[in-house]
Amino acid sequence: MPSVYVGAFAAFVIAIFISPLAIRVLRKASQPIRNELGLASNQGKQRTPTMGGLIFILATLLAYGLVHLMMYLLGGTEHRPSLTGLILLGLLVGGGVIGLLDDLLKVWKKTPGGLAGRYKILGQLVVGVGLGTLALYLPNEAGDTVGSEYLSIARDLPWAHIGKIGAVALFVLMVAATSNAVNLTDGLDGLAGGAAAAVTSGYLLIAFWQYRHWCADADTPGCYAVHDPLEIALVAGAITGALIGFLWWNTSPAQIIMGDVGALGLGTLIAGMAMATHTVLLLPIMCGLFVVVTMSRIIQYISFKTTGVRVFRMTPLHHHFEMAGWSEVTIVTRFWVLAVIAVGLGVALFFTVGGEFG
Repeated sequence: MPSVYVGAFAAFVIAIFISPLAIRVLRKASQPIRNELGLASNQGKQRTPTMGGLIFILATLLAYGLVHLMMYLLGGTEHRPSLTGLILLGLLVGGGVIGLLDDLLKVWKKTPGGLAGRYKILGQLVVGVGLGTLALYLPNEAGDTVGSEYLSIARDLPWAHIGKIGAVALFVLMVAATSNAVNLTDGLDGLAGGAAAAVTSGYLLIAFWQYRHWCADADTPGCYAVHDPLEIALVAGAITGALIGFLWWNTSPAQIIMGDVGALGLGTLIAGMAMATHTVLLLPIMCGLFVVVTMSRIIQYISFKTTGVRVFRMTPLHHHFEMAGWSEVTIVTRFWVLAVIAVGLGVALFFTVGGEFG
């Protein structure tokens, strides 16, 4: 477990200290922002550097590598990166690459349009199918796989077998839904970053508990048959530390914006954590804030297309409250509280259901 602490602290330090350099380097990469309605939160952000997600992606990768190097130098037996860790980091990078292309197009064309939606979905399909297939079909030395052929809450549900193909298809859906939900939430300074940090810290708690009750260590009733839970905890700790370091510069008034490279990378990684911890049905609860924000957009679209009536003043939901007169800091703080409550409910359900199945 000390490796998780070291990874989280290292990622925090790296993120907080490389951010000023990234801000200077990316200063010319400001993102065009639509502001036809004159939202206060968008005033002045035309000159704010974007693609800040590169900061916490790089910090997470470096922290993960440093921890394994440290374990190697100290003579640890678990110094080699695991398949689980590499798949999770691959998801972070894969989603980030899709977002990076979107951000680069926005900066280059000087338009908020960026990458066409169909190409984003295609990229998410490639990342989800590619890494989902590795997770479901590539076993480790013990014959275990990262993913599971069963639906799961805190453990696999023995009656909910969906097969490898079904599990890969479900994972692709999770990747697309979660990454786009985080992207929709990324509209105010620090909002998506803080909410994502709450979710990843929740998965850190889940993965750590699974490690302490891992079937590989104690073949007792109630143990968790997940693949490399300590590696999941290490990645979760590193991304959480990196996000907190990034938030130092991203909270209002933001000196850098995470951009799609950060939002899509985070969402893809979170979906991977749900798969790796065998908690796929907990994902909508853990990501409760992201679900609510996404549903506001869906409700608005359906209502306006069918009745011509707008339920909200503007979507996503945080802009509705902004137009109602709430300050940006107030909205972000209250939404963070909602995100923490959702994660708390998810973690509590994990312990409750996991205990019942055990």
